[in-house]
Amino acid sequence: MPNVFQNLVSCKRVFRELKMLCFFKHENVLSALDILQPPHIDYFEEIYVVTELMQSDLHKIIVSPQPLSSDHAKVFLYQILRGLKYLHSAGILHRDIKPGNLLVNSNCVLKICDFGLARVEETDESRHMTQEVVTQYYRAPEILMGSRHYSNSIDIWSVGCIFAELLGRRILFQAQSPIQQLDLITDLLGTPSMEAMRTACEGARAHILRSAHKQPSLPVLYTLSSQATHEAVHLLCRMLVFDPSKRISAKDALAHPYLDEGRLRYHTCMCKCCYTTSSGRVYTSNFEPVTNPKFDDGFEKNLSSVRQVKEIIHQFILEQQKGSRVPLCINPQSAAFKSFISSTVAQPSEMPPSPLVWE
Repeated sequence: MPNVFQNLVSCKRVFRELKMLCFFKHENVLSALDILQPPHIDYFEEIYVVTELMQSDLHKIIVSPQPLSSDHAKVFLYQILRGLKYLHSAGILHRDIKPGNLLVNSNCVLKICDFGLARVEETDESRHMTQEVVTQYYRAPEILMGSRHYSNSIDIWSVGCIFAELLGRRILFQAQSPIQQLDLITDLLGTPSMEAMRTACEGARAHILRSAHKQPSLPVLYTLSSQATHEAVHLLCRMLVFDPSKRISAKDALAHPYLDEGRLRYHTCMCKCCYTTSSGRVYTSNFEPVTNPKFDDGFEKNLSSVRQVKEIIHQFILEQQKGSRVPLCINPQSAAFKSFISSTVAQPSEMPPSPLVWE
């Protein structure tokens, strides 16, 4: 994590992400195995987090020439929803679910990563939430329409877009602007009702109402590929619902029959929660675990300056390293350090574009 202490907002986000990485305990969610020992606080500008090695990500796989079977789609989607159910049970909205943030290893095990935009769900609907979330292609319509409050259903919309991309090997809503993005969504789903647009800003509602009325064209989803079966399209349509309150949850999506084969394959030969003995496979009693207690973000309320957050993060990392082992350290004199520090791995991740300002 480079350039951590540029301003108070970035400091808070980094500390939140660091705390989350240390909190997570789930096979399909990336977590911190270790944090490298920081230098003296006067030279403390970067944080190095050690995680499990993941060789690729879903974006690279989708755009590659590698054939993807229906088994691939099912086991990938199962793992995404399994990880998302865990995150949502912790009260966390990821807010940037996209193929590039879904890491995949050589055994096709998938982990959700990049929690730089994640936050605890806001239950008070009167409190505004930032709209600078989610890469445009995977952005839910309520965010495109300027809603100032949203729920974890924005993550489900993103998963629906990714599911369609897995089936069709192309981005489902590939637009040049947020307005065009919204128009492509209504081309597929039809003109939304006033009830479905209840949280939208006036300008966004006016844009929809002055456009020609559109009928839904959901049967076009069957043309994504031969893998777009009735069960697949049925689940996809439960995710791609304009009204966020009617969108399927991660928990309910996991109960859909389309994912039965994905669950079986994952727990038969991929997961760590089940194991094989001489008598056969021993399955866990809970295929899709949740977390209790939820993630607590109360620590953020008292963070008031960059220097204060820097000192708290520095101390937090040192406390994580208490024990008998020798702490891991970076050697800036090593031959590989310069090439690493200039690599894309060590550069700040791309932030989603600023939200559209509706007139």
